[in-house]
Amino acid sequence: MRPPRPDRSSSRQRDQRRQEHERGSLSLFTAIVILAVLAVLALVVDGGGRLQALAKAEGTAQEAARTGAQSLNAAGALTGHGFTVDNTAAVAAANAYLKAAGVSGTVTTVGNRIEVTVTAPFTPLFPLLGAGTVTGHGSALLLYQPGG
Repeated sequence: MRPPRPDRSSSRQRDQRRQEHERGSLSLFTAIVILAVLAVLALVVDGGGRLQALAKAEGTAQEAARTGAQSLNAAGALTGHGFTVDNTAAVAAANAYLKAAGVSGTVTTVGNRIEVTVTAPFTPLFPLLGAGTVTGHGSALLLYQPGG
């Protein structure tokens, strides 16, 4: 005698109930994964943009400081007092460089050192992370070795 066959209709009903219970779970998982990938993409793109803006601000500050450091006090050099920076001309030259570069910043001089701080705006592609500014710093020091 053969063993009784399982009832196929009850097996089908169980499978059908299980499928109805799990319906939509793949869609939810897919939505979560897509959101996570977009969040990582936003961090990478905006983080790279922020670093690029910072590098530009730093480079502009350094170039403005070098430009200012080239403003020498010619009268002092001609009278034998050595090479020194003309502070007024140095600040004016560095500010002119900043204006030409299209950024805002501050220029200070201390002795033969010129310090420039540049503030540049940064606008992210994904506004959820918030807009802001980056600040770059640069300095230049006039070095002179007489009798060279």
